[in-house]
Amino acid sequence: MSDIEQYMTDVGRQARTAARAMSRANTAAKDGALNAIAYAIEAQQAALLEANSKDMEAGKAGGLDAALLDRLELNEARIAAMAEGLRQIVALPDPVGEINDMSYRPSGIQVGKMRVPLGVVGIIYESRPNVTADAAGLALKSGNAAILRGGSEALHSNQAIARCVHAGLEQAGLPAEAVQVIETADRAAVGRLITMPEYVDVIIPRGGKGLIERISAEARVPVIKHLHGVCHVYIDDEADLEKAIQIAFNAKTHRYGVCNAMETLLVAEGIAEQVLPELSGMYLEKGVELRGCETTCRLVPAAEPASEEDWDTEYLAPILSIRVVKDVDEAIDHIAAHSSNHTESIVTENYTKARRFLREVDSSSVMVNASTRFADGFEYGLGAEIGISTDKFHVRGPVGLEGLTSQKYVVLGEGQIRQ
Repeated sequence: MSDIEQYMTDVGRQARTAARAMSRANTAAKDGALNAIAYAIEAQQAALLEANSKDMEAGKAGGLDAALLDRLELNEARIAAMAEGLRQIVALPDPVGEINDMSYRPSGIQVGKMRVPLGVVGIIYESRPNVTADAAGLALKSGNAAILRGGSEALHSNQAIARCVHAGLEQAGLPAEAVQVIETADRAAVGRLITMPEYVDVIIPRGGKGLIERISAEARVPVIKHLHGVCHVYIDDEADLEKAIQIAFNAKTHRYGVCNAMETLLVAEGIAEQVLPELSGMYLEKGVELRGCETTCRLVPAAEPASEEDWDTEYLAPILSIRVVKDVDEAIDHIAAHSSNHTESIVTENYTKARRFLREVDSSSVMVNASTRFADGFEYGLGAEIGISTDKFHVRGPVGLEGLTSQKYVVLGEGQIRQ
């Protein structure tokens, strides 16, 4: 066994032991740990900034682009936000131990379901060191142990945050091994993490499409994943046009580098001439590059012809594909062919079409008359999120506390025996 394999085996063994302790930890202990971690993060601000400066310097020297450097950077506001995020998790209800659907059976037994932790959660992510605090907080509140593997570009920052996490856990009397942040940048550590089901119950990858495809292909542990976010807004011919323009503009330009930003705009041909000239002018003024179908290019001379590849592309940039479609049927067909099953929205005042869109579009979030930017755990009332799942099992959409738990059947009897 190599040194990396031995190291990861030790990490897994410690996590499994810690998971048993976390499964029986009460809400007060978990909340106490989260509050202590938040305090430690605030108290260690100078140390966190110093560690982050090392990562930033290495990132600049290594040629990281501006977007990645922005995700990597910690500042006073982002450190304060990490602490506040943990306190928000404290305020959320503890899902562990909740029993529902209790019913009496003819035999006299009562049968119901209890919500329980998943066990050991492995989380693999890139760039953003704040994910270390968010992931630790959600895992702890849901009664799990976590093995966190951040990107090599954030190694110093993640280890500094890990020290705050361990200090908070120890202060609350919980095992420090409940959250372990991998200390090596060796890619072999990821390979071992995703292939040890004896220690790890689920893997959650957060990062680029290449990372998630690799993990999905190689993992021997169940994976909660979302590959990418090719999100659509369809403006129907019975839409309120003022409402439609504002929704489509916000869905694209509110933030570009996020998975719930709109990448393709679909417009019904009956209102295309009314909507596209005004809306395209707003996009162009904002610096958005437009790529469109033949009809779009006729109505918007500044648009470039879209390729077939464009309809399947998550740009994460100020680039937008636009297609004029005949009606809601053609819009749904386009989404079925090109969506990544993340988030789609219809803008319409027609109740029947809205109901059809909700029923027939097979994505983790489907909206009526709202921006795709609302596809977010915080906006859905889940508090922080660990990611957005486009899978159908075991959880779909934003993954919050409940998504990090499972259910088991519980049976209450008074001596009944099966006849």
